[in-house]
Amino acid sequence: MKTRLLALSAVTVALSVTTACGGSGDSADNSADNSADNSAAAAPAANGAASAAATRSAMAAAPFGTACSAVPASGKGSFAGMAADPVATAASNNPVLSTLVTAVKKAGLVDTLNAADGITVFAPTNDAFAKIPKQQLDQVLADQKTLTSILTYHVVKGRKTPADLRNGTFPTLQGGHVTATGSGESFTINNDARVVCGDVTTRNATVYIIDTVLMPRK
Repeated sequence: MKTRLLALSAVTVALSVTTACGGSGDSADNSADNSADNSAAAAPAANGAASAAATRSAMAAAPFGTACSAVPASGKGSFAGMAADPVATAASNNPVLSTLVTAVKKAGLVDTLNAADGITVFAPTNDAFAKIPKQQLDQVLADQKTLTSILTYHVVKGRKTPADLRNGTFPTLQGGHVTATGSGESFTINNDARVVCGDVTTRNATVYIIDTVLMPRK
């Protein structure tokens, strides 16, 4: 009798242990499955949010204006190429700004502009320089002091955003001031020059390409 009771007790204990182990394993498996499912569900949402944020950032930083289409689509003179170089070097690779680059070289300002840290350059196009009578332009290009004064008047400290240009007055490297007004994608500088391709990024500067050469004023 005693032997039968001991045998029954052993069977009972064995069943209890087996049930407990089986229940624990199922719980762990279910937790793992749920965790994997939750991670899988969260991943697309996180990736989607990151993608949307990147898209908004790219759109916010995109250059704007009618003349942007004249900028090369690829290579050193493209927007991507300009972003990798300091401003004078970046401009030298852009055919839209070849006259400006010639003037910068004649004034000896290449190193000054390339070494500057965080500036904004209002860069006149070739057509902007073409508005100046040739004889007058040749005289200016031959006069380093006058040329330096004009070119440094196009440079202000700090990287100015389109929001800054809505209604702002900025001291220039030349010592005078420029004023900016506008909104959206329409801005003018000193009420004379229109921004025709704005918010262009280079390694050390933000560039606004303009359709008229600015003349220094206080």
